[in-house]
Amino acid sequence: LRLPFIEKDNVDVVSYAFLINKDKVYKYDRKSKEFYLLGDFDKLYEYLDVRIDKILAKLSKLHIEIAKMEDKLYEDDITSSFSNDWLRFKKELVLIERLMGHSLIAFERFIKHYKDSIDILAFKDLAEHMDRAFRFAKNAIEKLDYLYEFFKAKQNEKMNNIMFVLTILSAVFLPLTLITGFFGMNTGGLPFVSDPQGTLKAIAISVLFEVPFVFFIWKLMKS
Repeated sequence: LRLPFIEKDNVDVVSYAFLINKDKVYKYDRKSKEFYLLGDFDKLYEYLDVRIDKILAKLSKLHIEIAKMEDKLYEDDITSSFSNDWLRFKKELVLIERLMGHSLIAFERFIKHYKDSIDILAFKDLAEHMDRAFRFAKNAIEKLDYLYEFFKAKQNEKMNNIMFVLTILSAVFLPLTLITGFFGMNTGGLPFVSDPQGTLKAIAISVLFEVPFVFFIWKLMKS
């Protein structure tokens, strides 16, 4: 069995190798490279039950964290760590889902083969816990994907608002830029060059040009 291994709130992968001889269960120790006696089938059940309970507890914690992330998104309280948290949750959940899916298939084959030698109700209960962990991981992944789509929509909305403001500012300053460029040319014969009131007249022309643009933008925003 390859199962997720939960240690210090981190998800790792551990492969468990068991050797069954009649009613005795032996577990392979990778450090000593030898099998040691684990006990009977009841001991095997207890050994796996503890580890699967830790997986379920980790999934429960992930569901709570995802729920908090969802609440913050709805409240428009998106933190700068959203992307990193999302990626970490997705990585852990995908790993758990893949491992539990494969392990459940192997475990069901084990139950079918040893159904006359084991406490069938206890081991089927263990298989149900494994299936629950698989389904919990899958549901959490679907929720994460939905939250990411919602997050991207919020980011796109903010970007569209920024582009809209920049477009308005560009439109507002377009006539001013045009007039400034015209009067800033280093050529002769420009109007108001010798007029003491030339600057005021140039400002007045700028205002006259600006009013239609502002009115047009105002009507555009109201439509």
